[in-house]
Amino acid sequence: MIVSKRIGFQTKGDCDIIDITPQVEQQVAESGITNGTVTIFVAGSTAGITTIEYEPGLLSDLRSVWDRLVPRNIHYDHDSRWGDGNGFAHVRASLLGASVTVPISDKRLTLGTWQQLILVDFDNRPRSRQLVLQIVGE
Repeated sequence: MIVSKRIGFQTKGDCDIIDITPQVEQQVAESGITNGTVTIFVAGSTAGITTIEYEPGLLSDLRSVWDRLVPRNIHYDHDSRWGDGNGFAHVRASLLGASVTVPISDKRLTLGTWQQLILVDFDNRPRSRQLVLQIVGE
């Protein structure tokens, strides 16, 4: 069986990190799938999805690493072409990735004890984001 779901979020931009685990868990529990996988995909080219231990120190560390790896204050050709100033956000999102897949066992996500799913919005302004969930299994 395949079940598709959508979840909407309002984000603040500027490396806003949102714990999406409870919403994904709810959709998996309601899907009727007992064992399988769920793929979580963010529609948009300036946001990404991964897993992390969702605690203040690590959230700060993650934001800092993005500033070091892909700084905001350097030239991006994308900005020259479009003038929207978010070239850095596109690069960050492409490095993080737009999706993650998690196994489902007994109607539950098989995440580690300290592992949560997060949505990271890198854009330079607030956004309305849509997550697409593809739940596959039996």
